[in-house]
Amino acid sequence: MRILSLNAWGGRLRDRLMRYLREADPDIVCLQEVVQTPTAEAEWLVYRDHDVELPQRANLFREVADIFPSHQSFFCPAARGSLYDGERNFPSEWGLATFVRRSYPVIGQVQDFVHGDFAPDGWGEHPRARNAHVVRLFDYGAAAPITIAHMHGLRDPAGKEDTPARHAQARALADLIGSVRQAGDRLVVCGDFNVLPDSSTFAVLGALGLTDLVTMHGHTDTRTSYYRKSPRFADYMLVSADIPVRRFDVVQEPEVSDHRVLLLELD
Repeated sequence: MRILSLNAWGGRLRDRLMRYLREADPDIVCLQEVVQTPTAEAEWLVYRDHDVELPQRANLFREVADIFPSHQSFFCPAARGSLYDGERNFPSEWGLATFVRRSYPVIGQVQDFVHGDFAPDGWGEHPRARNAHVVRLFDYGAAAPITIAHMHGLRDPAGKEDTPARHAQARALADLIGSVRQAGDRLVVCGDFNVLPDSSTFAVLGALGLTDLVTMHGHTDTRTSYYRKSPRFADYMLVSADIPVRRFDVVQEPEVSDHRVLLLELD
């Protein structure tokens, strides 16, 4: 089983991203910052926030689903706001996407918010609503279930240090996992957490028997050359002790986002 996690950056490097995903051919794909704009006429739109303008792939979710016809596709929106084509604006949803190869049946799942609630009328003020998606699969090769969760942690303009909201977010994620995971299930938790390695998030998740592979393997950078700031930690992948890790990588090349791909292979 190959599990991939990535903040897709709204598809800004769309061609590279699609090429990499096809070649990697993961069984489970956990993407953050995915866009869905059903009424869009253009392939590219623009996100505007005060003096910031960012290109967004208008229907990134559909495009990724199209290259994975052998996967079930799940979109988990966190908010609905406006993206622009010139002066025309289009209502667009933004959130998480999960793709599961059909040979791994989904036997349980939940999506819910770990901070705030769905914002239907605009992106809102920071820190904005954030959600998580948890799927419970049956792995026929291992003859056992496995639970996989991912989230996009809240962004605070003040930085990535711990706050009460981030601690509450970690507790909400742990509770969400507990609502799906059954006793004895192997567990993988990943995503763009937007926290530092000393965050209390890892103590909360550690109580579930999880260890982070990024820091355990000595990685100090989960961002690509497209990200010019520091600190350079954002993305993590945690596993329970019974996960048979064959290989784990924080992929340096190719660069398909301003975040690096996290890729886990299980025996």
